Amino acid sequence: MTPQDIRFSVAPMMDWTDRHCRFFHRLLSRRARLYTEMVTTGAVIHGPRERLLGFSGEEHPLAVQLGGSDPRELAQAARIAEGFGYDEVNLNVGCPSDRVQDGRFGACLMREPDLVAEGVAAMKRAVSVPVTVKCRIGVDEQDPEEALGRLAETVIAAGVDGLVVHARKAWLQGLSPKENRDIPPLDYDRVHRLKRAHPGLPIAINGGIKTIADVREQLAHVDGVMVGRAAYHDPEILLGVDALFGEAPPHADAFAALEAFEPYVAARLAEGVRLASMTRHILGLFTGRPGARAFRRHLATEAVRPGAGLETLSDAVAHVRRAGGALEDAA
Repeated sequence: MTPQDIRFSVAPMMDWTDRHCRFFHRLLSRRARLYTEMVTTGAVIHGPRERLLGFSGEEHPLAVQLGGSDPRELAQAARIAEGFGYDEVNLNVGCPSDRVQDGRFGACLMREPDLVAEGVAAMKRAVSVPVTVKCRIGVDEQDPEEALGRLAETVIAAGVDGLVVHARKAWLQGLSPKENRDIPPLDYDRVHRLKRAHPGLPIAINGGIKTIADVREQLAHVDGVMVGRAAYHDPEILLGVDALFGEAPPHADAFAALEAFEPYVAARLAEGVRLASMTRHILGLFTGRPGARAFRRHLATEAVRPGAGLETLSDAVAHVRRAGGALEDAA
């Protein structure tokens, strides 16, 4: 893995970054690194693998994020994921939910850096693709200087290929997962210091980064930036990502990207996928434009109807086109 590989990525987000979301995001950027939702090692080993891990070839570069702590299970799940063709295996050491704490994985592993390192080493022995870790700067009463430094040193010794650091603590007691995304203060400087301490390791930063301008500012200090909710709620920002690599976007605007999305939508509809399962990921398009609210409302009410098809998507887009035209006429 090189610093260029992680220059920009879209965060793994539960219930959001499924294969339909990722396919659409790929239409907005050729270069953004995409991540699956977190999947547990138990689900990968014992569950419906095609449903959990299947993806379209167009989604590359694509990483799978695993949740787990048992080194043998992590190795087995990593081998399975590599067999599906993923470009990277990422270990979740950042999720603060009660469910992952009960399963002894996610952010609570910040307290067990040696176990994390064992998992990384086991996965490195099992697969040939890069193995990375996504973590916090600490949990609860931990000192971030010590906690993040210790985790980094142990996983580096285990052969980790890169780190993605969410630049805030996780409070495992007293805050919900949603609150953990906003309430603990961001500490970008701590991540910048980590990069200076380990110049040879690709390190990306995550948390509170909302615009391409924010991304450029962070790239002065770290190798890469991972953007989460901002990319999901306002996916048009992804049209600016390829410029970070000195390249033009794959499509000129959101309208063109939606047109390119239509064949994929039609193919999935023919397989029995509901329209709303795909269009729920594009509700944030056209944010701030005339007609955007009507676009969202139309999809929210019509795409869920039995038999809803491509015409529903076209009718929704027409609200924005009409509103934009009316604005130009008025000018």
